Formats: sequence, C-alpha cells, structure tokens
Amino acid sequence: MSMKLSDLTNHAGEWLRGSGPMSEVVISSRIRLARNVAGYHFLARCTRGQRSALERKIRDTILESNVAPNMFYVDLESAPEIDRQLLVERHLISKPHAAAEGARGVAVGEHETVSIMINEEDHLRIQVLRSGLQLEEAWDQINKIDDVLEQKLDYCFHPRFGYLTACPTNVGTGIRVSVMLHLPALKLTGEIEKVFRAAKDMRLAVRGLYGEGTEATGDFYQISNQTTLGKSEDEIISDFKHLVIPKIIDYEHHARRTLLNDRTLALDDKVFRALGLLRSARLITSEDTLSFLSHLRLGVNLGRTKDVEVSTINELFLLTQPAHLQKLQGKKLDGDLRRAARADYIRQRLSAA
Repeated sequence: MSMKLSDLTNHAGEWLRGSGPMSEVVISSRIRLARNVAGYHFLARCTRGQRSALERKIRDTILESNVAPNMFYVDLESAPEIDRQLLVERHLISKPHAAAEGARGVAVGEHETVSIMINEEDHLRIQVLRSGLQLEEAWDQINKIDDVLEQKLDYCFHPRFGYLTACPTNVGTGIRVSVMLHLPALKLTGEIEKVFRAAKDMRLAVRGLYGEGTEATGDFYQISNQTTLGKSEDEIISDFKHLVIPKIIDYEHHARRTLLNDRTLALDDKVFRALGLLRSARLITSEDTLSFLSHLRLGVNLGRTKDVEVSTINELFLLTQPAHLQKLQGKKLDGDLRRAARADYIRQRLSAA
C-alpha cells in the first residue's frame, strides 16, 4: 500500500499515538542523526545548482534503498505552504525546513516512525520517532537505516572528530536524542523550574512543542542532548533512559500525587472547567485548545473524569492545529472562521464521547 501526504490527516501521528512505555508522561522518543555528503559544500555555501544535485542524489538513494516500508517523498520546494505546515505539526520536518528556500524534501515511511529531511541544516537529517519511552528501539532502527545509506553515500567523516556537521554542536556522533514529555502537574504546582534546573545540571536543552525557539504550549516539553562529541551514542541514550527521564517522570508523578491528595478541588476545577469550555465554546484558539486539552488529559490520567478517552484527546491535540484543521475542512480558514471551525470540530468529537 503506498502512502501519500493526504492520508496523514485522518489520524494522530506516531508521536501522539498514546501508547508505549510511560505514555502517561512520555509522549514520544525521537532520535535524529545529522549527516553530510563528502564532495559537496555545507548548505550555507551551496549554489542553487549544487542544492538541486544533492537533493536528487539523496532522494534517489533513499527511495531505492527501501530503508523503511511505505515510503513516500514530499518535494518541499514545490509543496503548498499548508502541506509544509502539516508536516511540521506532525513532527516530520522542522519549522526552518518548512520555511527555507531552494531544493529540499522529506521522505516519510513506516507509519511516520521514520522521516529523512534532505537539505535542512545538513544534507541529511535522519529521524526515528516512537510513542512513549522507546529510545533503544528507536536507536536500533535508525542505526540500521544509517548503515544502509552510508554504504551508498560517502559521508563527511573525520578520523578524530567523527561526523562533520554544519553546526559545531552536532559534530562527533551527529546524534540528537529528544524526549517529548507532558508535564501539566509540574506546571500547575509551579514546580516546572525543577525540570529546567535538572536539565541545566545535565547540560540538556529544554524546548517547546515544535523545538528550538518555541513555547511549551499544552505543557509539552522537549528534552534533548546539547553535545555530541566525546560520548558514544549508547552512552547518550543510556543516560537519557536511566538518569534523565526517570528523574523528570518522578517529579511529575510527585506533583500529580500532590494535586490528587492535597489540592483535589483545584485539580477538579481545572479538569472540569477545561471539559466544559471545550464542549461549549463557539470560538477557540489553538493555544487555548492545547491548554484545555492538557488539563483534560491530566484529569483522565488521574481518573477524575471517565467521559473522554485519552486517544480522543491525543487526536484533538493534533487535528485542531491550523494546517490539520484546514485540511479536514478542505479550505483555507483565517481568524474567526478558523476559531469557529475548531470549536465546532471539538464539540462534535466530545459530544459523541
């Protein structure tokens, strides 16, 4: 069965499937590898012609290599803006990749667990995404994909420094490990600073929903490694799995217990106010939607309400974002029209619940 971009709007992506280990706090695990092809300049110095040649060469190599089942390719230079935005909302490409100029694209495969960006900051950015805390599984998969591509593409590699990348912080292994966490209780109890402090101590970056330079909307936080030189891939992944993420999960669980035991009324007020507003609003922004869905998801996870399934909430997180909403409606929507369509869609999904 061959997949295409339009198939993506009917369901939540891999990063919001809501399954996998620790999924009540850990939304998804992502591993990315930055690679560049020898014999070509880094992208900042490439001519338009070189960019086009690179894009063709890498695209053909990926599609001929069968690195993942059901692969399809999106040419981002010719894709409409709404399709590029859709891919950002599904975490298949980065915001800068969507907004860039010139020849570039993305290959997506295997139920969106694999995406390979071509001509983003580096010539290749290979990404594997898994629901819940599945870093080792993601690493096994990405390692195999990287090995297959390395046999066919001559990567820039230095015997002392490792893989050479456009940004010095990626030099070495070229690996970026990210875990997306849902931390509503830490936010509600005002203890989210604990996460920032712990991350700083461990030299990790904390970002919002869509990576660098974005806000933590919906209480989603991405925790990722800052440096790639001097540590092996296995060490970085092991640290994440055994030290970093368990510590933050413990903080969140403790905050949830505090809300449940000592601040039950305040917790229920947040949960049922969110449910009431989602079920009755006639105009709603995507920021408010994420915030209310976040509180509702917490309420469902803590057994405060049995009215809604977590899977429905996860789908709504995604399908109410601007590009998804417009794709579902089949037309461009702005301002109040978009906010009204979002409110209608949420009411329809939650009234059936």
